[in-house]
Amino acid sequence: MTLRTPDFADDIFALFAEREAVLTDIAIIQPADPFLDMAGEDLRRRIFLTESETGANLCLRPEFTIPVCRDHIDKRAATPQRYAYLGEVFRQQREGGAEFFQAGIEDLGASDRAGADARSLADAHALLTRVLPGHALSVTLGDQAVFEAVLSALGLPRGWQMRLTRAFGSQKLLQAALDDLANPQTASNLPRAVAGLVARGDEAALAEHVSVVMEETGLSPTAGRTPQEISRRLIEKAELRSVRLTDEAMSALKAFVAMRTPLAEAGERLSAFAADNGLILDDAVETFAARAERISDEGLPLEALTYDAGFGRPLDYYTGFVFEIASPTGTVLAGGGRYDRLLTLLGAETPIPGVGFSIWLDRVAALRETAA
Repeated sequence: MTLRTPDFADDIFALFAEREAVLTDIAIIQPADPFLDMAGEDLRRRIFLTESETGANLCLRPEFTIPVCRDHIDKRAATPQRYAYLGEVFRQQREGGAEFFQAGIEDLGASDRAGADARSLADAHALLTRVLPGHALSVTLGDQAVFEAVLSALGLPRGWQMRLTRAFGSQKLLQAALDDLANPQTASNLPRAVAGLVARGDEAALAEHVSVVMEETGLSPTAGRTPQEISRRLIEKAELRSVRLTDEAMSALKAFVAMRTPLAEAGERLSAFAADNGLILDDAVETFAARAERISDEGLPLEALTYDAGFGRPLDYYTGFVFEIASPTGTVLAGGGRYDRLLTLLGAETPIPGVGFSIWLDRVAALRETAA
């Protein structure tokens, strides 16, 4: 390996011990399919892929959450369990090195979700405060579950709810989806054979057709979307073209994603938004408020944290609470969130809730050098 462990690693290990997170060792070479299926397109484009002697898809470890969860399942470990890690990850990037260190904690199986969310944020903040003493930090929070509750309350068809949820966290994708929702596109010029399968909604036959075309043109399913994903998207798009949101509902949706407020005021703002637009968001707002209270209990000042209703993170496995911690210049130092469906998708026999965070240690090191 060309990199050395950061010289402040001992401070991180000490915090792990204080927070009762067990340091775990995760292999660098990982099965690629879980990342290709569950991590999202942004990360998928950056993965270093290879194959085993038997032709299985492998990759250099691009992040830790999925491998930590797989390791927990493979060991049939009891829950709740808190895992800590510090090691290298490998991603293709436009700028900077493709090999860098991350550290973090994954909290699996905690039944008190609000408490676990608050603790994850507090742990990330405490770690950064320890290794960057005297540096100002800004915290932004989002909640995909509240966003999904708004979509449901607006009465959007499930296809649109799924598309907008996939776009959550990407301003570009979300704006494109909202534009399409406001002005449905006409049918695209698909090849006749494809158009017929789309019109019939025959996803299996369409996936088979796409697979044949990809093979004939030399495209690998691991290089982008799978035939199943492509066929599902084509059929969804055809269904979505028949839906148009009312002006009132569109106005409410745009007002929601534009909401940005100190966390101390977010609960009242969400309640007022629901009342003004005739939406029932009681359960989502109650869960949100309970988490905010637990964050306050962890000693983090709610007025200094920002709730951004349109904020998400570019990993598909997140299901609810998400956050980022950045420097005053906007450099993201840590990111995390809740992923309650991930372990089931990875093969867990029973649902296991999860929440965690990662810290980019190369960015931390750069700030430490600037301050030195």
